[in-house]
Amino acid sequence: MLIPIILSGGAGTRLWPVSREAHPKPFMCIGQEGKTLLYQTYERAVSVTRKAPLIVTNRDYYFLSRDELAGQPLKPRYLLEPTGRNTAPAIALAALWALEQGSDPCMLVMPADHLITKHDAFAEAISHAATFAEQGGLILFGISPSGPETGFGYIEMAGKIAPHANAVRRFVEKPDLATAIDYIAQGNYVWNSGMFCFKASSIIDAFAQHAPQLLEAARTIWKASEENGDRIDLPADFAELENISIDYAVMEKTANIAVVSGDFGWSDIGSWSAVAQAIPADPMGNTATGQSIVIDSRNTHIESQDRLVAAIGLDNLLIIDTPDALLVADKTKSQDVRKIVSHLKATDNDAYKVHRTVARPWGTYTVLEEGTGFKIKRIVVKPGQSLSLQMHHRRSEHWVVVSGTANVTIDHDTTLVSPNQSTYIPIGAKHRLNNPESTDLIMIEVQCGSYLGEDDIVRFNDDYGRV
Repeated sequence: MLIPIILSGGAGTRLWPVSREAHPKPFMCIGQEGKTLLYQTYERAVSVTRKAPLIVTNRDYYFLSRDELAGQPLKPRYLLEPTGRNTAPAIALAALWALEQGSDPCMLVMPADHLITKHDAFAEAISHAATFAEQGGLILFGISPSGPETGFGYIEMAGKIAPHANAVRRFVEKPDLATAIDYIAQGNYVWNSGMFCFKASSIIDAFAQHAPQLLEAARTIWKASEENGDRIDLPADFAELENISIDYAVMEKTANIAVVSGDFGWSDIGSWSAVAQAIPADPMGNTATGQSIVIDSRNTHIESQDRLVAAIGLDNLLIIDTPDALLVADKTKSQDVRKIVSHLKATDNDAYKVHRTVARPWGTYTVLEEGTGFKIKRIVVKPGQSLSLQMHHRRSEHWVVVSGTANVTIDHDTTLVSPNQSTYIPIGAKHRLNNPESTDLIMIEVQCGSYLGEDDIVRFNDDYGRV
């Protein structure tokens, strides 16, 4: 039995302003039109294993992930972390879960934010890896380099230890360009993809030998976890686990490893330059998604979400346009985009975290305009969904229904509000909104008050466990 484990985390800071903390890289549509990286990873995992995956992700991404994969015949399970602690704790807990599934299954560990275009070659590599893993080995997937890339870690391979697997001589951190060129010339180096295959018992044994304290702490966390339907909630003590990658914790310390390598059409989509490489280019090397006009330009990538972007006389630039932020950068500086995110965090600018349109379990809200003492939102509530029973200390709210019907509770009174009707929620009033219809409810909300931050909310009851 081969069980897919999908690791869906990471902030994707090098892909700002599309990837943000509240809506990170796995939820970006890259490669296959209309399909997010998470969705593509799910399809890839299920096509090979015919098993429902376990998705290890942050608790804040549960509803986004569930909505993204709604309607799939093989329903994933979700292991929910209260905070990110890197890959070693995530894999340790996934292995403890896998052992409880019976028969000591093999685990196929895959990040949710990679792109793979050569599915047959990847499926063949998985078959080879699973054969070796059944014998107790820990398998890494290596990528045959297409050039001297400085943004990836490398694995130096030794001789073959199986027909399709090589021994691992050493791991190498991201090299400089001259070193990367030398690695390519030597011919026995591959990129470290961050994908693995091993039996659950084998990786547990490796943790016991090389990271025993982490394993024992993970066992304690696992015993305290709570299962609720398709989700397993890890306790807050998870944040005390060591923040360490599986490579540092285990892989670089054990001799029981091998690498299965190949050309899978793989990319970790780690920068906007990598995104551009995944899109067909025009004769001048320009790439684009969305509406754009490009004249007398070379090697320029444009990403436009909701308006026309026109470019004239540009060379080797990145233009990433979203409703509330615009990035313009030289392609050679694509790895430095994370510095912008660091600056936004340091200056307490929410643009590192949320988009103008923010997803919620019940639907979305879009900030249309805001100023001193007011904020205007467009709110969309999905059929049958409800906002929490809540109140605000420092703002009042006016709701105008545009389409659909709103079932509104204010303190002890409940009324139906129809299109072209409105209601008012005073400061301090307990209130709740529900969409009783089978179509979306669309409203305009006008907030007025001395403070309009999203943290001015007290929840008394919530269908999504956010109290």
